Amino acid sequence: MKSTVETLSPTRVRLDIEIEYSEMVSHVADAYKKVGTRVNIPGFRKGKVPASMIDQRVGRGTVLDEAINAALPDFYGKAAREHSVAVIGRPIVDVKEFVDNEKLSFTVEVDVRPEVTLPDFSTIIVEVDDVVVADADVDEQVESLRTRFGTLTTVEREVIKGDFVTLDMDAFINGESVDGGQANDISYEVGSDRMIEGLDDILIGMSAGETKQFETQLVGQADGEKGEVKATVKAVKDRELPPVDDAFAKLASEFDTLDELKADFTVRLGRVKKMEQGAQARDRLVEKLLADLDIPVPDNLVELEVTEHLEGEGRLEDAEHRAEVDGQVRSSLKSDFLLDAIVQSENVQVTEIELTEYLVRSSQRYGMAPEKFAEELQKAGQISQLVAEVTRAKALASVLGRITVKDVSGNVIDLEALHLAIEPSEVVDEA
Repeated sequence: MKSTVETLSPTRVRLDIEIEYSEMVSHVADAYKKVGTRVNIPGFRKGKVPASMIDQRVGRGTVLDEAINAALPDFYGKAAREHSVAVIGRPIVDVKEFVDNEKLSFTVEVDVRPEVTLPDFSTIIVEVDDVVVADADVDEQVESLRTRFGTLTTVEREVIKGDFVTLDMDAFINGESVDGGQANDISYEVGSDRMIEGLDDILIGMSAGETKQFETQLVGQADGEKGEVKATVKAVKDRELPPVDDAFAKLASEFDTLDELKADFTVRLGRVKKMEQGAQARDRLVEKLLADLDIPVPDNLVELEVTEHLEGEGRLEDAEHRAEVDGQVRSSLKSDFLLDAIVQSENVQVTEIELTEYLVRSSQRYGMAPEKFAEELQKAGQISQLVAEVTRAKALASVLGRITVKDVSGNVIDLEALHLAIEPSEVVDEA
């Protein structure tokens, strides 16, 4: 096989490929077998028809077309690997010449990843916020802890925002009860907006024993399909919170005084905010690189992704939305190209342990068991995406160690020292 590559643009190439007929012999033999299973000739079993009979009945041209169609992806793939072409789009193939028993020549035009020239990371400076723990931040943590030690008391009055109610609920579509749409004795905080749309609106003003029905989008139903939900309030409960004093500090923590508890929250919040400086440095590095580097994207690929997105939404004719999605797709592709270029330059490899740790952390965010989360990723075909995320994160961590990070006040931040000094368990409870 002979092949050459021509760069048509920073994101598109053309491969010219010529192969000798001898390289196609196996494809031609396979084509005869395949065609042989589709023809019915008396005296011969399917798949056992001689090549000469197939030529007589359906013509050698039909067989050669089958062989060429099978051979093109094979030789195109070999040529792409030979020239290290990073293909990302759908190829356009054009057969230029085929001479039976002699040769096949064809061209392939395809979108490719652009080359991204990365800067000297040691010269880059990014700025992050100062670590400031305000009184309001500490008060928020105290209030969150106070909420956990609150007690619920049944009251005989109408529901107001912040109350807890005990509910029975039933869902209907076109007057018929939805399978699995019933739930009894649900405890729900009114105003938290953590259940179905419209529930908070109807609950306010209701009393124990009262029932209301409202229209809403039901979870698990087709997009746009709404149903009716009947909600019955069985009990109204008011949450009584303990006073914020030294007695509360003793009850809710290991500290004897409220001042000691607040001081501990101040230290913990400071540590968390320092960790946030690392995340901020990472994000701002990516923002800076995307702003400073000229990273082209293939227009054909953008158009394809935008159209598929709009078709899924049923908004193909919405020009304004198309422009919005176009910008989002281009931004996403540029970011992918940048991060993958960093991965390549840093020669990053991830271990099975790193993948497992990332999977466990991700599963916790979704409130799922790691095994179940991995199973769902496998079903959705997103394992490769998980690997890419871990690899990119590791590559970014590598280059972050070489840039200069300063806070607004001009202090240089040692991200590596921060990471080593702060244990993962040192987080503020957000419950």
